[in-house]
Amino acid sequence: MKLKRQLGLIHVFCIASGAMISSGIFILPGLAHAKAGPAVVFSYFFAGVLATMGLLSIAELTTAMPKAGGDYFYISRGLGPAAGTIAGLLSWFSLSLKSAFALIGMAMLIAPFIPVSRHIIAALLCIVFMLINLRGTKEAAGFQVLLVTALLGLMISFIVKGASQIQIKYFEPFTPYGLRSVFSTAGFVFVSYGGLIQVASIAGEIRNPGRNIPRGMIIAVVMMVILYTLMIFVTSGVLGSEELDNSLTPISDAAKVFWGRTGFILVSIAAALAFITTANAGIMTASRYLLAISKDELLPDTFSKISKKYKTPYIAIFITAIVILAAVFFNIYILAEVASIVFVLGYILANISIIILRESGLQNYRPVFRAPFYPWLQLVTIIGFLFVLLEMGEEAFVITAIIIFIGFLFYWFYGRKNVEKESALLHLVEKITAKELVTGTLEIELKEIIRERDDIAKDRFDWLIERCAVLDIEERKELDEFLKLASEEMSPHLGIEQSKLFDLLRKREKESSTVLSPELAIPHIVIDGQEKFDVLLVRAKKGIHFSDKYPNVHTVFILTGTKDERNFHLCTLSAIAQVVQEPAFEKKWMSAKNTQALRDIILLSGRKRFGG
Repeated sequence: MKLKRQLGLIHVFCIASGAMISSGIFILPGLAHAKAGPAVVFSYFFAGVLATMGLLSIAELTTAMPKAGGDYFYISRGLGPAAGTIAGLLSWFSLSLKSAFALIGMAMLIAPFIPVSRHIIAALLCIVFMLINLRGTKEAAGFQVLLVTALLGLMISFIVKGASQIQIKYFEPFTPYGLRSVFSTAGFVFVSYGGLIQVASIAGEIRNPGRNIPRGMIIAVVMMVILYTLMIFVTSGVLGSEELDNSLTPISDAAKVFWGRTGFILVSIAAALAFITTANAGIMTASRYLLAISKDELLPDTFSKISKKYKTPYIAIFITAIVILAAVFFNIYILAEVASIVFVLGYILANISIIILRESGLQNYRPVFRAPFYPWLQLVTIIGFLFVLLEMGEEAFVITAIIIFIGFLFYWFYGRKNVEKESALLHLVEKITAKELVTGTLEIELKEIIRERDDIAKDRFDWLIERCAVLDIEERKELDEFLKLASEEMSPHLGIEQSKLFDLLRKREKESSTVLSPELAIPHIVIDGQEKFDVLLVRAKKGIHFSDKYPNVHTVFILTGTKDERNFHLCTLSAIAQVVQEPAFEKKWMSAKNTQALRDIILLSGRKRFGG
């Protein structure tokens, strides 16, 4: 059973924003200020710049492969199932930790008013959000829109009111712990921008993903980088180090300075709303990783079961909720650091994947959005993330290494025996070594993804192209020589003698040339009988000599049909005309890897489909 595409641009924006507006801004600034001093403003900004750079690659990958599982899906198709399994489990775990982090933050706000342990409160909240997500994605996403709208209003009000209360003395010295601490803190707070990957994980449920995903993600991250930087600047400017360092309610404390007790309560409410959005989005998106990995048979198929009533992956949601319940007992500092490290690793793998996918020569890798400045943007992003990663703590690295090892064990002892997926990396190796290493299954999978993404419904012409004969001619041919070859190929399909078919084709060409351009010819003839129609696709790499005027035709479509198929004959001519007029058609046709690739150029064209 497939997930429904029911989320629009506003949902993409709010899921990404809601996942970012959380503990990263309402709890982490105090802990981060203790590490970097007032320069924490730059730490947040630098982390945001890196996130934005990485986002451009993630947006490309997601529009090329808008499937549940986000970075797991495209990393596995780029680097192989082993890397994909590890990346998917890492992302699932980090999103679960981020949700646990949010639940702990919310429990901290509630605990003073209820005589119950914050861990129990966090556990109860986790159950509530699990039930919301079990009801359906649209319901969960609609809830997200309301919460994010309220949050943005409160954040903007905080910045406007607090700006007038900033004291410059609180920014001196600006880097009390040195520049190195500024960059290590950037890695520590990177979890604040983790919401971008969450959108990728529910790409399979977004309407018009090629348009809505990149727009929603870009708007969300740019807005969050601006709001975060300004909020941290205001907070650092109204609170001294003694009050701010290690505070678990830094934004609320800052609001109290210029809004009084009312401001403290107001921002605490905003923080509570933020924690709700993150916990809600975290359960929603983390569960899709288990769904995607299971669909690829790298985890038991139990994880991919979808509720018939609510169309949600209920087992994956339930397992994710259990992990979040356990994570609420983690140390809050380690919780944030591990989540940040895993997000950074995900961005590095995504940028490596985009390089592999582009260089592999995969014809059906067709993102709607393309990251600019390739490959320099990806290389600079990878170097930036590696630099930040090296500046981070040892404890988080140990935990991350354990998770990677567990992911590898899952793949080695379970997934490896069940599936052997083709990857772009294999295509790249084949391209470099000229050895036969792939069977084309990845191209087929990408083709089906494009059909689903672009809502391409097969018509009769598509069915015809899928079963018709294809001639891929290496040597140069004279016209008669070519027509004999074509007759041999089409004769069995039409039930007509080869010689008769040859005569008809030759006669048609003598009456008037079927060459439409120096590169293209469309011979078409009427044959005896009823309900017969066929097409032959031809690529002549060194050309066909049709006449002295057209000595080098490389592309030929031969159409044959009975009189009763006249209407379909005209539709087919119209379809071919649209295909050959697409940008760079000739270049794609001549560089296609094999006969299936030639078919795919036509099957994935943007032509108008017709009935019949």
